[in-house]
Amino acid sequence: MSASLADALPLLAVVALAGAIVAWLLFGPAWAEWRRRRLRARPFPAAWRTVLRRHWPLYRQLPPDVQRQLQRQMQVFLAEKPFLGCQGLEVTEDMRVLVAAQACLLALNRRQLFPKLRQILLYPSAFLVDRVRPDGTGVLHDRRDALAGESWQQGQVILSWPDVQEGAALAADGRNVVIHEFAHQLDQERGPASGAPYLGRRERYRRWAAVFSAEFERLRQQLAQGEPTLFGAYAATEPAEFFAVVSEAFFERPAEVAAGHPALYSELAGYYSVDPLSWA
Repeated sequence: MSASLADALPLLAVVALAGAIVAWLLFGPAWAEWRRRRLRARPFPAAWRTVLRRHWPLYRQLPPDVQRQLQRQMQVFLAEKPFLGCQGLEVTEDMRVLVAAQACLLALNRRQLFPKLRQILLYPSAFLVDRVRPDGTGVLHDRRDALAGESWQQGQVILSWPDVQEGAALAADGRNVVIHEFAHQLDQERGPASGAPYLGRRERYRRWAAVFSAEFERLRQQLAQGEPTLFGAYAATEPAEFFAVVSEAFFERPAEVAAGHPALYSELAGYYSVDPLSWA
């Protein structure tokens, strides 16, 4: 190899890399959308439908057109999002299908499915997380929590498989770990979870903030007075948890949310672009 050619190789490599980046910026999104259209057009596997009918009662309540909508989103989700088993858990296709269905319920009308999500980690039971938490005086304490699920801004959702199964099987109790953690994932698309996911127009944020702030404060007052609540104490810990918990209730107990919290129901229906009341 001549010296001149050897000297030119680094420059050629840079040019090639730059060309590849430009090509992806120009054609990558279009190719990805074309691929997703093809995935959505595929026949939905009968085995997947059987899993949903057996293990997720809410699926049986969905109108046929909503079922088809969910199936199309699941085709893309399962093709794009990897699952990892932890602590020796072997992830089966049935596991992937049940998680994907509940996650995609939050994304029935979204073009992109959790774009920051890189992987789903499944554990065979509740998993332990070590944290440092302040007490009421500001002193920091080491604390170990056993969790059913967690969502990380870096692009991971972590789930306890038994809790996934229970959340699916008890489809009207307002508690669903998959819905909860994937609501957090939506909240984290543009930064740390804050209880206000990306809404688009500025006026929507003003309305959202007014409704959610009022409902959050109402919940805390109810708890302080010992009154029963639909959402429970965990929803009152911070706005991000409030959004995740009320999302669970919105999909699993829509009639109660609409009756007791009509403004909140309206905001959630607008954000998720669905009306679960119409599914009954």
